[in-house]
Amino acid sequence: MKLTPTAHALIEEAIKKAVTKYATKDGQQSIVTDIHLQPNPTSGELTIFDDDDRELSSVTIDGWASYNDEENFYDNAERVLTSILNKLKSQGCFDSLSILKPYSFVMIDDEKETVTELLLMDDDTLMVNDELLKGLDKELDDFLEQLLKE
Repeated sequence: MKLTPTAHALIEEAIKKAVTKYATKDGQQSIVTDIHLQPNPTSGELTIFDDDDRELSSVTIDGWASYNDEENFYDNAERVLTSILNKLKSQGCFDSLSILKPYSFVMIDDEKETVTELLLMDDDTLMVNDELLKGLDKELDDFLEQLLKE
């Protein structure tokens, strides 16, 4: 599934609209544990909810409508959403939100079950992923071998 730049922009705007509900106001912070992103492979709609299932934002993505392979749909949607969320994070879009950390952006399915965690917002926690773990086995083996030689 390859989305157009317009589709990426629509997703970005929907996420920005959803998080503006938590823009800094009067110094009080909201207690939110997750922001739920629900892509729908049938309708192509992306709906964003808070912890209490209140809709924060919604948009229809043409490239998602009538996607036939639901399992691959969620894998592809995860890649797209993670990429966009990381881009927005690096641009500082989430820096001035009045949400207590840690909180997560999670992808949910039609039954509101968590499919995957897309982005964890926490100053002290680092998410372990495949990219971070590349070559770790070799590094640990080399380290152990070096220790045993001494």
